Amino acid sequence: MPSRSDLAALHAHDVSGLRLGLAVAAFPSTLGEMDAPGLEPWLSLDAPAPLQRDDEARGAVRDLLRREGYKPTGRGKPASEYLVGAAQAGRLAPINVAVDVCNAVSLHSGLPISVVDLDRTQGDLRVGTGGPDDAYVFNASGQEIRLGGLLCLADALGPCATPVRDGQRTKTHGGTRRTLYLIWSPASESARLAAAHDWLLELLRQTGAEVAAG
Repeated sequence: MPSRSDLAALHAHDVSGLRLGLAVAAFPSTLGEMDAPGLEPWLSLDAPAPLQRDDEARGAVRDLLRREGYKPTGRGKPASEYLVGAAQAGRLAPINVAVDVCNAVSLHSGLPISVVDLDRTQGDLRVGTGGPDDAYVFNASGQEIRLGGLLCLADALGPCATPVRDGQRTKTHGGTRRTLYLIWSPASESARLAAAHDWLLELLRQTGAEVAAG
């Protein structure tokens, strides 16, 4: 598991106005072997969550994503907004323990959260902004998202996660044992970020995961 200093290195980004909540989880078995008792109710919009999304946070997240020219609208909207729409349509179903924790906290906090399989990343991780030619496949169908101007997590092979859609290359799967979480937050939402981070850690520990926070 990465050390606290490894997580701290991800904070050394140069994106003005961005604050990150970081966590690494090591699960007691592969995700394909784990159940998610108690998590599914949190995927409902009316669940009694410890924090609630609001329009001010929604606007602040969109403003953060616009800083380098990205347009967070339509299919390019923040992942947290996609979750709200999916929940309203009854399409937000359990996937696996790691993703369900991510989706629950993102849905209710209004902050986009990325989750990646650490064992599918290569080399050092860094946070920055996608270049004009950057893109990656984000689903099993081979669909791509263009990353120009968008906040990104990248490894030695290039971008692998964003506040909009995470890359297929480093997504969790049935054999996943270790995950990295990034909560993407505007600096103006520091209190919301702290509450979301605390709840994320709490839910992860409830699954039996060993957790390191940064």
